[in-house]
Amino acid sequence: MQTMVNGTVEVGFERVRDALNTIAMAEGGLEAQLAIYHRGERVVDLWTGTSIGADTLLGVYSVSKGAAHLVVALLVQDGILDLDERVSHYWPEFASEGKAELTLRELLAHRSGLVGSYRGFTIQELSDERHVAAQLAAQRPFWRPGAAFGYHALLIAALSGEVVWRVTGRSIQQIFAERIAGPCDIDFHLGLPEALDSRFRPSEAPRSTPEQRLQLAAAATDPNSIPGIAFNRHAPGNPEVWELPNIEAVRRIGPASFGGVATARAMAKMYAAAIGRVDGRDPLLAPETARDFAQVQSIGYDMVTRGHLAFAVGFHSTSEYYPVLGAGAFGHSGAGGQQAFADPRHELAFGYVRRRLALQSVGSEDIRRLVTAVIDSVQCR
Repeated sequence: MQTMVNGTVEVGFERVRDALNTIAMAEGGLEAQLAIYHRGERVVDLWTGTSIGADTLLGVYSVSKGAAHLVVALLVQDGILDLDERVSHYWPEFASEGKAELTLRELLAHRSGLVGSYRGFTIQELSDERHVAAQLAAQRPFWRPGAAFGYHALLIAALSGEVVWRVTGRSIQQIFAERIAGPCDIDFHLGLPEALDSRFRPSEAPRSTPEQRLQLAAAATDPNSIPGIAFNRHAPGNPEVWELPNIEAVRRIGPASFGGVATARAMAKMYAAAIGRVDGRDPLLAPETARDFAQVQSIGYDMVTRGHLAFAVGFHSTSEYYPVLGAGAFGHSGAGGQQAFADPRHELAFGYVRRRLALQSVGSEDIRRLVTAVIDSVQCR
């Protein structure tokens, strides 16, 4: 078989390299990275593509939410935050327009109904998370808080970040750098320093056939619908999702819902460090904290995506999407085929990032193939 993949795998994980190579050959021109940790050791370190190396930095989109909510998990573990306390206890202005009783747990499970602004945000406003939080605190939700759930795609970490700010006086970005990325030597940036721009590669739009473009057009929703508002499609000059990390203001500020920049190594190491010993350091999260944040909170029909989703506390319930994983796996995907998660039962952490975004069906199937190869490798090791 022709090899299009660079890097190394430990003995027993060869099928993971084969799976990535199959994906790369089928797509043609795939530029991606894949990293796996097992029992605190990196066992897969692969990349493919002419402009991609092991330490190339790429936009990771909503994988950023996982980094943000590891910060929240630490603050809960420290006793600074309580998941079952009302958001308005920490953030009094949030109580307006029927939101007074919403708990932090419900907020993190995408149940607040604050999926977007009635008028929309400019990209500069969207990158200013405290501005976003102030606007949404005064706004009436799009459904009764707690009664339903819908993916707060561009805004969830602005809301949780305001709670963090109110109790610590610091941003999620600052705490992530000080307590997670820095001490654990994790190359994940919620706010990319200009000095690292030479390692960054801009994201590229997904390829699609004329038939796929027609299908996408047919499936498109009105910009003023709940899905349209949640993805800010009603805002004049709104960029396409794939363009977000290419905008310097987004990359530099690092809005924690969508603005992270990282390597696959960093994504996998972040989750490995969350659940186990890495480089001689104790896990970031106690087992009971990891279990609490991995527990399903919202499952079923999602008001924004109009599909079946499963959210834990600030994370995806990843085993609901990839049932081959152990119960209690948690993490977060990103637009166009990015994925990162921890699977405590298999002592596993996974990071996959690609430069050219995939259409949803293609991206999901590729990740399924990779995840299955990883679990097969762990079970046969």
